[in-house]
Amino acid sequence: MFKLNLSVPSTSGSIQSHLAVLELLYTNDFENTIDSASTALDLLAVALELLFEDCIRSCVGFLEAVPWTEEEEERVLNLIPFLSEEESKELLARVSPVKEDSCEVMLEGLILSAIHNYQNMAYVKAFVAKILRDFSSKESAKRVLEKAFNMSLKTVKESLEEYSSPDLRGDHNETEAIQRLNLHKAMTNGKHLLWLVERMIELRVADTAVKEWSEQPAFTADLQRAFRDDAWRNIVPGLPAVVLRCTCKLANAVAAGTILATRQVRRKLVEDWLPVLVVCKDHVSPMLPSNKSLYLELEETFLRIISTLPMSDAQELLQQCLSFSTRNVEDCPHLVTAFNTWFRRAAQPLKPDYLSDQ
Repeated sequence: MFKLNLSVPSTSGSIQSHLAVLELLYTNDFENTIDSASTALDLLAVALELLFEDCIRSCVGFLEAVPWTEEEEERVLNLIPFLSEEESKELLARVSPVKEDSCEVMLEGLILSAIHNYQNMAYVKAFVAKILRDFSSKESAKRVLEKAFNMSLKTVKESLEEYSSPDLRGDHNETEAIQRLNLHKAMTNGKHLLWLVERMIELRVADTAVKEWSEQPAFTADLQRAFRDDAWRNIVPGLPAVVLRCTCKLANAVAAGTILATRQVRRKLVEDWLPVLVVCKDHVSPMLPSNKSLYLELEETFLRIISTLPMSDAQELLQQCLSFSTRNVEDCPHLVTAFNTWFRRAAQPLKPDYLSDQ
């Protein structure tokens, strides 16, 4: 009895494959015999064992040119070690990353394309958001999102800095055009920033973004100057809402414990961004339902964060929240609760061990 002992991976239909390869030794009818990736793989396993070079070349050439299923790809990977370097070159190029960080480079390109290159941006962003959710490495997604976040934040900051610069003030047409350009750039990148913040919070990788957002005294000062001016109203009326939504998303994540921020970060987040909220309430129309609900949500969130701070910090910041009050005290229960909580804590008698630490 004749028995073949293959050292290469065999297949379930190996008898038929052996017969087909033996027939090809006489007919050389590779074109009609190799009609699918699965057949090419079956024949390749036998041809490698028999050192049938013409059959190997035909099978490899066919595999190079057609798509594979996931199962077929696994079989290709198992057979590659039995091929020469020249024979396997094209197959390897198809399954081997060029660099170790290829996944991050690809993710970075997807994010940049989603926020910069497409008219139907919402659909593309939704698709890229799904890719990020399904991506296996959370750390890679975090690095890529942080890089994109920092780029967009840098652009928004520079645009507002140029807009707020005294050197650009004046009534000349050229100056007005530059101002419009700066505001539009800030608005466009502000929208990108909001989308990136939402993705980072969704993936629970926004801790660095919160820290960065809490260290922006110059940026928040430029925003206050810009929103006290009327020029932005007819150019980018949605800019204040976009900036406050970024702040609200991050602050909500901090207040909910989704992001565990240090005391310093929590304090600075409120300290630097509370004045921006106050200016928006004073200079941006609160009559729109969307604006009113955004202001209220951010007020409530800031007060929740303040409640997590030491009494001395809370005392200082709460006094800056008086603008949250309305003519009807019943309309601002969040503010009433915050002050009642502080006074209740302040009225607690100090225990002896506390006194000894003072």
